[in-house]
Amino acid sequence: MMSRLLRVLLLLLWLELGLVLILLPWWPPDVWEANYFLYQYPALGLFANNPFVRGAVSGLGLMNVLLALEAFRIRISAVAARS
Repeated sequence: MMSRLLRVLLLLLWLELGLVLILLPWWPPDVWEANYFLYQYPALGLFANNPFVRGAVSGLGLMNVLLALEAFRIRISAVAARS
């Protein structure tokens, strides 16, 4: 029972992480540009503010969401097959 709960929690965590990675780079600039590392290393800010980098981060988030949904689908089909 505990392993089922852990699997569901991990799937929800992957789904949430993917949604954050999709949305965070495109939110108002205060959210994406105001962090410790960009203040500490200004050259990193030039890299992080590039639209291609933001798109790559969103792409990773999209892959994370798709993998979480696929794992959830596989889990549902395995449970249905046992019934």
